[in-house]
Amino acid sequence: MLQKVSPALQKGRERAGELSEPVRKRVAPAWATFTPAARALLVVCVVAWLAAAFGGWREMAVVAAGVLTLLVLAALFMIGHTNLEVRMTTEPPRVTVGDPVTGEVEVKNKAKTPLLPVRLELPVGRGGVAFDLPALRPGNSHSELFVVPTERRGVIEVGPVTTGRGDPLGLFRREVTWSDVHEIFVHPVITPLEPLGAGLIRDLEGNVSENVSQSDLAFHALREYTPGDDLRHIHWRSSARHGQLLVRQFLDTRRSHLNIVVDSDPASYRDPEDFELAISAAASLLVRAIMDGFDATFLCGEHAMTRGTGRSALDACSRAELAGKRIIDVAGRGARLAPDTSLVCLVTGPHAPFTTLQRAGAHFPIEVGKIAMIIDPTASASLKSVADLPLLTLGALSELPGLLKWGL
Repeated sequence: MLQKVSPALQKGRERAGELSEPVRKRVAPAWATFTPAARALLVVCVVAWLAAAFGGWREMAVVAAGVLTLLVLAALFMIGHTNLEVRMTTEPPRVTVGDPVTGEVEVKNKAKTPLLPVRLELPVGRGGVAFDLPALRPGNSHSELFVVPTERRGVIEVGPVTTGRGDPLGLFRREVTWSDVHEIFVHPVITPLEPLGAGLIRDLEGNVSENVSQSDLAFHALREYTPGDDLRHIHWRSSARHGQLLVRQFLDTRRSHLNIVVDSDPASYRDPEDFELAISAAASLLVRAIMDGFDATFLCGEHAMTRGTGRSALDACSRAELAGKRIIDVAGRGARLAPDTSLVCLVTGPHAPFTTLQRAGAHFPIEVGKIAMIIDPTASASLKSVADLPLLTLGALSELPGLLKWGL
């Protein structure tokens, strides 16, 4: 019996939901304007009216009437519609830490009636600014300038511009969004570096590896023809001399590919500022590698960039966060993301165990060059090799060019 009733109840509930949907769509926008104070007063009004109707408390009827009158008078301030055209601009969209960024908000009254003074609210990163917009005649406009703080590396979200309309008692409020969100990339400070990889082959042939390939530029040897080989690789003169078909065999050639993995675990660093130095060092290496024509990959926590331009590399560095992701896991992702890595640089703090760096480097093939950079402002610049893993200790960004002459 219950099994027969349950589908009927479910069907009735769905039917009731379909019938009430048009009413809900109309009521929901109005209900959204109620502040918690207004909703509390509405509950008081209902309770007082029930107490007066069923309990015979005339005093409660007076309370209910007073609260209802207050709500109605406050709701009158919500009558009307604001018709604005808002244009927000921020320049420049990409800066280095400390460089100025200015923005402008221009508001135009598109309504046929004058616009009463209203407040514009603009979120800027974790903070925000507010402007008191003066009264505007139809068709008139007003502009406000603002400055975006760029003392810290990161991605700053500016916007959206919103206007709030409410009553003096704060019982009702309606917010309207007028613009999109703009992103401002605050790039880390970098230091100029000399070209990387002195002595490496960096022309169109790339770097020759020991891996045998069926088709490449570095000729290796001749072997007997097997079904499926490309006929274009048959060496006809040698085939005629030996009386059998011989095909060319090649060695893989690779472009230099620098893979930089930055540790995002707070436990690895003495101070969050050390992490900022790590990002600056990584960004300096990325920019130099891309300028030298290398392929470059950058990973830090959840953020990654591979084979990008200098701009995209610095944008990725701006998004990097000290989020607690283990460098071992990030290095494993980097090995999968860039399997043709020729040199990997692990950047971390002084508290990261050496075994952790070894395990992170083990994700890459043995022929890949590996180097670890320890960020420690309390130590002097140094270079040492432990278990065939070069360890660079960096105390200041200005020391990086000299260290790279020893370590690369």
